[in-house]
Amino acid sequence: MAHGPAKGITRWLFTTNHKDIGTLYLWFSFAMFILGGFFAMVIRAELFEPGMQLVRPEFFNQMTTMHGLVMVFGAIMPSFVGLANWMIPLMIGAPDMALPRMNNLSFWILPPAFLMLASTLFMEGGGPNFGWTFYAPLSTTYAPDSVNFFIFAIHIMGASSIMGSINIVATVLNMRAPGMTMMKMPLFVWTWLITAFLLIAVMPVLAGAVTMMLMDINFGTAFFDAAGGGDPVLFQHIFWFFGHPEVYIIILPAFGVISEIIPTFSRKPLFGYASMVYATSAIAFLSFIVWAHHMFLVGIPISGQLYFMYATMLIAVPTGVKVFNWVSTMFRGSISYETPMLFAIAFIVLFTLGGFTGLMLSIAPSDVQYHDTYFVVAHFHYVMVAGAVFSMSAAVYYWLPKWSGRMYSEAMGKLHFWVSFIGFNITFFPQHFLGLAGMPRRYADYALQFADWNMVSSIGAFIYGASQILFLYNVVATIVAGKKVSEPKTWDGANGLEWTLPTPPPYHTFTTPPDLRDLHDHQLTDDQMEEHPGSATH
Repeated sequence: MAHGPAKGITRWLFTTNHKDIGTLYLWFSFAMFILGGFFAMVIRAELFEPGMQLVRPEFFNQMTTMHGLVMVFGAIMPSFVGLANWMIPLMIGAPDMALPRMNNLSFWILPPAFLMLASTLFMEGGGPNFGWTFYAPLSTTYAPDSVNFFIFAIHIMGASSIMGSINIVATVLNMRAPGMTMMKMPLFVWTWLITAFLLIAVMPVLAGAVTMMLMDINFGTAFFDAAGGGDPVLFQHIFWFFGHPEVYIIILPAFGVISEIIPTFSRKPLFGYASMVYATSAIAFLSFIVWAHHMFLVGIPISGQLYFMYATMLIAVPTGVKVFNWVSTMFRGSISYETPMLFAIAFIVLFTLGGFTGLMLSIAPSDVQYHDTYFVVAHFHYVMVAGAVFSMSAAVYYWLPKWSGRMYSEAMGKLHFWVSFIGFNITFFPQHFLGLAGMPRRYADYALQFADWNMVSSIGAFIYGASQILFLYNVVATIVAGKKVSEPKTWDGANGLEWTLPTPPPYHTFTTPPDLRDLHDHQLTDDQMEEHPGSATH
């Protein structure tokens, strides 16, 4: 059937087309990014000077909680799922996702979940106010009544993630084009395949944790209540068994994006493809056995601290392999600095910095000093914002001309990059100093000695927030009135199946799967690249 999309609103409500669903995810995640960013602006405005300025401490706590929840579950995760929906079928030569109706459902349960989560702010007693990690007993014994709605929202988000992941696994394992072996898949597809297995493994753990919370609050159980024989530390173990792999669920697709962009703008095949695949798998495996490094101060025995310290340090090895491979790909490449490449290089620099502070936090004795201070906030945002958000911006600039058939304004793209890069560093770099000086996180007020860096940090946050308006303007202006692009390859150095399609790709692609069995192996040397330009399918 060669029909195009339905007309009007029904196209979006009932669509089973992977491109439409990817688009829905991307716009939804950007809306959530703006909402979560607004919560962050409230936080930074309150912390602009010492003393209580704008909001009450109770509302400040609700803002910190909602900012974390909306950014992690509403902005970052759905944005990468949207990218997977758009790109994976195009990259592996599949006509669509394996389970298209489930794909539709997995998106459309998200908006009601976040509507319900946001509505808690207007309920009696206010919204969740116990931090995005919702530690018991803060989240069970002392929580506002709205916590039940928060638990339900988390369940729905988890169901959406599991459905999306099953879909990705089924698509990648069963629907690759003939000749596309596992070791010929683009790295973005590899990182998402591994991420999908992580999600399927840990989302039920989160569901278990919030179900136990629900029971403790409403049905008289005492899983986390010490007075009833329970243990609040048990909650932390369960939460971080989910929470640590979750960090890699967010960052692995970002690694995949960077591994697509760096070779394109270096005009060289990716250095060490196989080692990248193994490193990604190693990171995924290790992510399950390091969770208690978040808990060095809860009284775990010294042998436990030693084990978790060494296991955490070990993650630096496969991550270092990745950074080495990206830098080696750029080495002696014919590099051009378009907007996607700028974001990709910034990702490598800032993410590596975040990795170093992570190594500092992994050392149990010194973690006593860093724990629950702004040093942790700085580390976390160098990994999350410079990692996930910068790579997502890179991905949008990289594939937007392909998606829309129109070229964005390179000058606007570079302006967006520099404003966000400078704003980001002004925001989060000083927080390392605040943390080392002893400023605790999640406090609405602070002592006078922290005033200067907090003011700097808040100014940076407003700059970074403003840069996202540039991004939105640039994307919308491109879609509405950008210069038309017609050739299949938007970028000179781009390789892979998606660049063989017309620009923009038709509504239904690869109705007949491409046969890749005749193509050369993807691991070509530089000499071979010169002999066979355009033949690498990295």
